[in-house]
Amino acid sequence: VVTDMTESGAQLFARLDARRCLKDVEPRLFPEHGGPDHGDVVELHGPAGTGAAGKTELLYHLLCRCVMPAAAGGLEVEVMFVDTDYSLDMLRLVSILDRRLTGSPGSPSTEASLRSCLSRLLVVHCSSSSQLLLTLHLLETSLSSRPGLALLLIDSISAFYWLDRSEGGASIAKQEEKLSKCSHLLARLLRDYRITVFATCHAIRRNHAGPSASSEVPRPYLCRPWQRLVKHRLLCSRQQTVLSDPATSSEGERRHQVFGVHSTSSSFRSQWSSSFYVTDAGVQFA
Repeated sequence: VVTDMTESGAQLFARLDARRCLKDVEPRLFPEHGGPDHGDVVELHGPAGTGAAGKTELLYHLLCRCVMPAAAGGLEVEVMFVDTDYSLDMLRLVSILDRRLTGSPGSPSTEASLRSCLSRLLVVHCSSSSQLLLTLHLLETSLSSRPGLALLLIDSISAFYWLDRSEGGASIAKQEEKLSKCSHLLARLLRDYRITVFATCHAIRRNHAGPSASSEVPRPYLCRPWQRLVKHRLLCSRQQTVLSDPATSSEGERRHQVFGVHSTSSSFRSQWSSSFYVTDAGVQFA
C-alpha cells in the first residue's frame, strides 16, 4: 500500500497560519501597534564590543520572552539563534531565564521549567558567509516541520563583512555576493514561512571630514538585498546617563549604564525612542 504523503494547499496554509505573530514581542521597543509582523526583519545597529550598545543583551531579552511559558508571561514559541560572532553566553542566558522564572508566580523556576524553556531554543554557529548560507538552506527543513519556530536571531549579520570584502578583491559585486545570496534566500523563507528575524549589525568606522561626523546617523552599509529586507531599524547606543539601583542601599549603591534605542520603521513611517539598563536579571527598561 502506497501512502500519499503529499501536503494539500489547505494543509500547508493551516500549518503556516499557526505560526505565532510577534508584534507584541516587546512593545517598549516599537511605536504602539508597530511591532514586527509576520515576515518582518528587524536590524539592531550599534557599535561592536561587550557592553558597547547592549545589542546582544536585547537579543537575550527577546529570546527569553519567546521561550518562556505563557503562564510566566512568555510567548512559548521556538527560537533559532545563529551565532556568527561566537559570543553567545549560555551561562548568562540561563541565569536570566532562571531569575525571570523565579520572579514569576505563574511558573516558578525549577530544573524542569528551565529545560522546557531551553528545549525551544536551537543554536547554530557559523564562521563564514558560506556557512551562513548553508544554515539558511537547512533552516527550511526545520521551518517546514516546526510551526512553533517563529523567531530567527542572527548575532551578527555583519560578522563577515570585512572577510567578504577581502575575498572579493576590487569587485563590489564579488564582495557582496555571499550576503546577497543569503538575503535572497532569507527573503523567500520570510515569504513562505512567515517567521520574524532580529539581526544585529555592527557599526563601522568611516572617514568623514567635518565636526558633525561623530553625531550623524549611521548609514546602512550592507548589500542592497539585505537593506531591502529590513522593515524596522533599532539604533542602539551607550548613553551618558547612569542609573542607581533602588534595590541597594546608599552605602553600597549599584549603578547601571543606560542604553538608548531609537526605532524607525519603513512600514509605519514612524519613530520611537526608549532606554534600558542591564541587570543580573537581564534588560530593564528605564
